Amino acid sequence: MASLKDLRNRIASVKATQKITKAMQMVAAAKLRRAQEAAEAARPYAERMGTVLANLARRVGEVPGAPKLLVGTGSDQTHLLIVATADRGLCGGFNANIARIAREDASRLLREGKTVHILCVGTKGEAALKRDFESHILDTVSLKDVKRVAFTHAHEIAGRVLAMFDAGEFDVATLYYARFESVISQVPTRLQLIPARLTEDGEHGEGEEDAGPTAAYEYEPEEAEILRDLLPRNVATQVFRALLENAASEQGARMTAMDNATRNAGEMIDKLTLSYNRQRQAQITKELIEIISGAEAL
Repeated sequence: MASLKDLRNRIASVKATQKITKAMQMVAAAKLRRAQEAAEAARPYAERMGTVLANLARRVGEVPGAPKLLVGTGSDQTHLLIVATADRGLCGGFNANIARIAREDASRLLREGKTVHILCVGTKGEAALKRDFESHILDTVSLKDVKRVAFTHAHEIAGRVLAMFDAGEFDVATLYYARFESVISQVPTRLQLIPARLTEDGEHGEGEEDAGPTAAYEYEPEEAEILRDLLPRNVATQVFRALLENAASEQGARMTAMDNATRNAGEMIDKLTLSYNRQRQAQITKELIEIISGAEAL
């Protein structure tokens, strides 16, 4: 059984931890609002970009000489998995959930005999995948020192991915991130970037045809020329959207995790305090009995 001094030290230690988790919860709550607004503001642009590209793709997809970013290389042997996570922990299962679906896809592709390359955006993704797929990880992009994600960061990542595609280093690129829904809900999401899978609702889908009527547009210059400019920009746009969604999801997950940790610390303090009081009462009772017994002996 722990002594009274040990119990006092444990209570003090848990109280100090509780102050830290409470402070982290408040910081995450303050950052969440701005991150959520940025993520929600980026969604209409990304969806509209998808709508325009889907409309163009319907008219150009079957034409010889269509951009490879749209129709692919004709093979799906080599896959690039872009795993976007956070650079910091203490945010519940946020990082683990993203890494989990990336690990599942990587394992499935390897079983099918495919070649898998992994580009990690965020050090926590690398840490989660390194044990099983260390030889497949090409590099890790860290945004740890970035206070606020900007389009330039997404543009750099997209530029690297496009350069690898132009060099023939992969056939299919898939982006993994967490879509922010609420403080308690962040949905792990996979998004195929190359070749682009687009639907008329502006979302990246599985390439299904839209049976409904669509508006007729005339483009100047030609559709293929517009796609050659928009498709690389779409890659950067979708990466930027993923980074913003991740930023909001990370703060939401951290806020929830720190709130739970603060509550658990309070419960632990109550239990330790109860044990301390009981042991102290027992010790006082024992000392009184010793005093009374000594007085009677005299």
